[in-house]
Amino acid sequence: MAAQINPSILSADFARLAEEAKAVEGADWLHVDVMDNHFVPNLTLGVPVVESLARATDTPLDCHLMIEDADRWAPQYVEAGAGSVTFHVEAAAAPVRLAREIRAKGARASMALKPATPIEPYEDLLPELDMLLIMTVEPGFGGQAFLDIMLPKIRRTRELISKHGLELWLQVDGGVSASTIERCAEAGADVFVAGSAVYGAADPAQAVRALRTQAEGATAQAAWACGH
Repeated sequence: MAAQINPSILSADFARLAEEAKAVEGADWLHVDVMDNHFVPNLTLGVPVVESLARATDTPLDCHLMIEDADRWAPQYVEAGAGSVTFHVEAAAAPVRLAREIRAKGARASMALKPATPIEPYEDLLPELDMLLIMTVEPGFGGQAFLDIMLPKIRRTRELISKHGLELWLQVDGGVSASTIERCAEAGADVFVAGSAVYGAADPAQAVRALRTQAEGATAQAAWACGH
């Protein structure tokens, strides 16, 4: 199973987003963090910037909505050009309906969980999703240290995905770097959001390749990946 690396533009130069997107050509997706200063204590960008970015790059956009009232706003990000839209279950009134609406509009539907939100209550929702995001830091700011206490949660989520025989991507976001990505892959993640580990490197494209190689090596040795 191939590992996917999604550089986060939260760590990029916002004044040069088109150039920063080109700097990571070869990445699987470009991760776009949308924050509203309500759901999380930070404010980033919205629909107009996503529309502009979608025109400026051929790399598909993976929009992570850290916003309130996700049911209202998430479909607009599909219309803006996102290929994948992630809403937080803590901010969604009707997550199944929202996931179906995102899919109906032509994007991949993804649901995110904050560190303190358990996966088990949402087991029955998994077939409605294309990806599940386990936050490995508290959402809101880039550059935070990876929370090792999330590794068991990643393992439990992978077990649930396998139990139901789903082709569901498992993404991790927060503190993913050369020193943590192998642990995430071993635990069951296969999509990795990396911000400062990519955009803080001298050669961001090479950083993407190196992280992917690390993740794929760890996945090949992981018990969960046997049989894939």
